[in-house]
Amino acid sequence: MTVKIQDLDDVEMLKANDPGGMMEALWNLPEQCEEALAIGRRVKIPADYGSVSNIVVTGLGGSAIGGDFLRLLAGDRTDVPVIVNRDYVLPKFVNNRTLLFAVSYSGNTEETLSAYSQAREKGTKIVALTNGGKLRDMAERDGVPVIIVPAGISPRAATGYLLVPALAVLESLGLIGDLSAEMADMTAVLRKQREQFKPETGTANNPAKQAARRFFGKIPVIWAAAGNTEVVATRWKGQINENAKAPAYWNVFPELNHNEIVGFEVPVEMLRQLEIVILRDEHDHPRVQKRMEISKDIIKDTVSGVTEVWSSGGGHLSRLFSLTYMGDWVSVYLAALSGIDPTPVKKIDYLKNKLAEG
Repeated sequence: MTVKIQDLDDVEMLKANDPGGMMEALWNLPEQCEEALAIGRRVKIPADYGSVSNIVVTGLGGSAIGGDFLRLLAGDRTDVPVIVNRDYVLPKFVNNRTLLFAVSYSGNTEETLSAYSQAREKGTKIVALTNGGKLRDMAERDGVPVIIVPAGISPRAATGYLLVPALAVLESLGLIGDLSAEMADMTAVLRKQREQFKPETGTANNPAKQAARRFFGKIPVIWAAAGNTEVVATRWKGQINENAKAPAYWNVFPELNHNEIVGFEVPVEMLRQLEIVILRDEHDHPRVQKRMEISKDIIKDTVSGVTEVWSSGGGHLSRLFSLTYMGDWVSVYLAALSGIDPTPVKKIDYLKNKLAEG
């Protein structure tokens, strides 16, 4: 089937192609993050919640990505380990010394509700993060602190709401330091970026539109650094899947240099359909930066192309979100090139409906 490639500089087309308002949600991300910080700081958390031996974030999809960011951002701020649970079942180590964030934007994610119930049985210190649904009802019934965030957007567009309040809780408990300066830097970076990425900025001056044109008709393979930008690679992959309705894959350095790098010999025709995306950050380990350069040289003549995307900003939060924001806009422009509305996720809805029948 031949797909007519849309003109990304046709602003009216872009708006008509986005009835669910995904681009508007992306535009509002800086303000969302500021609001999310205020929401998180208003919630009253029992003081004993700070006396924990581990932190677990349980959630799925867009509601779990905040946990991935939390794990990385907390890693260099606290000696309390953070893990993300994407399952019905909690790890056995979860107990009354665990701080658990039960995150479900809708409040009705069945895996999260299952994990919440187990946490209650274990006497775990729980904070619910949601906009309503069964999770809110259960938490309010049980006297569990609930962070209520605004509804009305797709979970994958609510990254600020699903991360920043949890950071604010850790701030209030003294598990991490004051967030004010880093949040101000991050939102300033995002406001600068959105002027570059917005629909009204032509392709010649719009890095997100340029990347979307390079990726169109190709399969993006996103490479990042373990322990740093890996969460952004996960995010890019998920956003391309959900917004552009297209396949994408990811891996991390240095692990991919021990296996994936060998797989660029055959089949030649398929390799020509791969666009390698390397997420770069000046704080990546020096040996990882060298690995990136060597790997780029190894595969450059066998794939469609290699795109490097560098982070912006001073703090870790700013740098991770700058890379994330770029990927979010790229995924929406990829959808527009195919004439696809980025918001609906019909296959996920179908799956949930079939599960509900059981």
